[in-house]
Amino acid sequence: MKKRNLGNSRLEVSALGLGCMGMSFGFGPAKDKQEMIALIRAAVDRGVTFFDTAELYGPYVNEELVGEALAPVRDQVVIATKFGFAPGSDDPTRLSVTSSRPEHIKRVVEGSLKRLRIDTIDLYYQHRVDPAVPIEDVAGAVKDLIQQGKVKCFGLSEAAVRTIRRAHAVQPVTAVQSEYSLWWRRPEEELLPALEELGIGFVPFSPLGKGFLTGKIDETTQFAKGDIRTIVPRFTAENRKANQTLVELLGKVAAEKQATPAQIALAWLLAQKPWIVPIPGTTKQARLEENLGSVQLDLSAEELRAIDAAASRIPVQGDRYTPELEKRTNI
Repeated sequence: MKKRNLGNSRLEVSALGLGCMGMSFGFGPAKDKQEMIALIRAAVDRGVTFFDTAELYGPYVNEELVGEALAPVRDQVVIATKFGFAPGSDDPTRLSVTSSRPEHIKRVVEGSLKRLRIDTIDLYYQHRVDPAVPIEDVAGAVKDLIQQGKVKCFGLSEAAVRTIRRAHAVQPVTAVQSEYSLWWRRPEEELLPALEELGIGFVPFSPLGKGFLTGKIDETTQFAKGDIRTIVPRFTAENRKANQTLVELLGKVAAEKQATPAQIALAWLLAQKPWIVPIPGTTKQARLEENLGSVQLDLSAEELRAIDAAASRIPVQGDRYTPELEKRTNI
């Protein structure tokens, strides 16, 4: 497995991480715990060292799952989790209340440490910016936790560039996590240039467009109760049908490279910057193997230009979030 550093930091991780949310939360019923432990350990065996979770996922049970799975190999892995919500429902289609008051952060970190069975959180993200709390106060609280040895690195998720700069001035930000893929490219406008300037790593979530870019979803696909895609405008049957053009593009490139659409989508992301580390999630061993194959797939500059040119002519249909969810981002 190839390795990457998140920005200018010394935090080295596998070039591809594993997003663990869907094992417990967000995409229908929670999966069998022992099967997911086996999957996480299989990822470790294949060289994955970067695992992403959050207190909100479940809530709480995903941290417990990740903690149990990685306990035997704690010294070999980097564990990222998140604070910033007051979990109020186990239904991912409903919103919880943001909460990033310093006293709240310093209280909930103890629960995350316990559930993860660790003494130090390697990367601690603010899950969503809390407009009621100055980001300087949030960064200061995490700085205190770093000084206490409870956290190693500070991260932000779905934050605006101006917020990132303000936080970074108080406590250096190691990584920013936001959605980024061939069907959500807004980070290219302001975020990526700012991260490069500041030396901050980028961790794209949903790098396969919540599964759509794998080519396994079409307008006839039925999603389970509790699957967040049931409320995402981009996943209406009409928009899924319209957006197949992008999947067809990936399929064409994949056929030429003897790869899969998912591998092309991930290889494209990896080729954008050397400090980008995508975290595709999966609950299946076969998908894990498929995703990891992207790390060995090289796209030439000419191939990347061709993909960009073709993708730029394909207007993606549908918003990525409901207005209520979208207002929680880019604050």
